[in-house]
Amino acid sequence: MKILIDTNILIDFLMKRPLFYDDARKVIQLCMNKKIEGCIAAHSVMNIFYILRKDFTVDERRNILSDFCRILTVIGIDKTKLLSSFGNFDFTDIEDCLQMECAKEFSADYIVTRNIKDFQNSVIKPIMPDEFLKMV
Repeated sequence: MKILIDTNILIDFLMKRPLFYDDARKVIQLCMNKKIEGCIAAHSVMNIFYILRKDFTVDERRNILSDFCRILTVIGIDKTKLLSSFGNFDFTDIEDCLQMECAKEFSADYIVTRNIKDFQNSVIKPIMPDEFLKMV
């Protein structure tokens, strides 16, 4: 099974958000243990680097994100994905559409996210972490 892990799940894990950490940790562990194949979009890495700036030093952020890049496949953004996202009016948020485009390139079965409504028009099925964990 292959999944794209949305930015919010990675942040839940890294920030140890009380209500969401445990499920995020389990999803990431499945990837670490090679039980499933996981990917992240390259732009998520940059977004996370920025979001973590208040809680982690530059060196800590570099190390954390380097580890994720070793564990997960990183799918890049290119002109084709950008143009496709700009032309896809089913999505109001270009970033979410780019997540879907990356999931398509990876041939993901699911986008693991807490924002299901943001992916209601996705060709890759969005799934909550707890629902995904019940399946695997």
